[in-house]
Amino acid sequence: MAGDPDLKTSEDLLLKLEEAGADMVELGIPYSDPLADGPVIQEAASRALSSGTTLKAVLEMLSALKGKLSIPIILFTYTNLLLTIGMEEFCSSAFNAGVSGLVVPDLPLEEALRISPIASSYGLDLILLVAPTTPPERMKRISENSKGFTYLVSVTGVTGERAVMEDRVGGLVKQLKQSSSLPVAVGFGISGPDQISKVKTWGADGAIVGSALVKRIAQASSGLEAKEAADFCKQLKDAAG
Repeated sequence: MAGDPDLKTSEDLLLKLEEAGADMVELGIPYSDPLADGPVIQEAASRALSSGTTLKAVLEMLSALKGKLSIPIILFTYTNLLLTIGMEEFCSSAFNAGVSGLVVPDLPLEEALRISPIASSYGLDLILLVAPTTPPERMKRISENSKGFTYLVSVTGVTGERAVMEDRVGGLVKQLKQSSSLPVAVGFGISGPDQISKVKTWGADGAIVGSALVKRIAQASSGLEAKEAADFCKQLKDAAG
């Protein structure tokens, strides 16, 4: 979560995560009504907003990292922010800051089809989400229209660590890979190396770890947030092989 606990720490975190082997980083824009997020990320967003974090400040931080950071940065945000700012302006500003893609969890497919061309015109991939409850035909359409990769949500519910992952997710991975040539990344509920290994056996191309990482950052001693995040990232990377 950008700005948790502050933007200087976020800058250090991004650099350390790249150094630790992260393939890309999904960076949350703090929002006051995060519909898809569980308690850990909601609290992170609240802390970031309390510290004065704004979209403009986040993009300025990313701009300052150009030439230092080489892995893709994917912004995680909500539709209301896009509507308030305007899709053209948002995408233009994100592109100029070095952003590679967008994840907008409350954006339905029909609206995504309208704004994806705008994002693409600025070199941004609009990454679409598929849920376990998504009907097969709609799942196929989402996968065909996602850019970069398809984001498979592994649970019905909000983000957060889960002790067990449902085996049916493996079937969904297979179904998505038959629907489109896009890579499939599994997220929501992945909390550690064992689950990373399981996602890999299902044939997924990537695993997305959010709450477990954000929790470690929040619990780290002041000044050690980046080290804690990097150590955890290395464990996940080792599990991914």
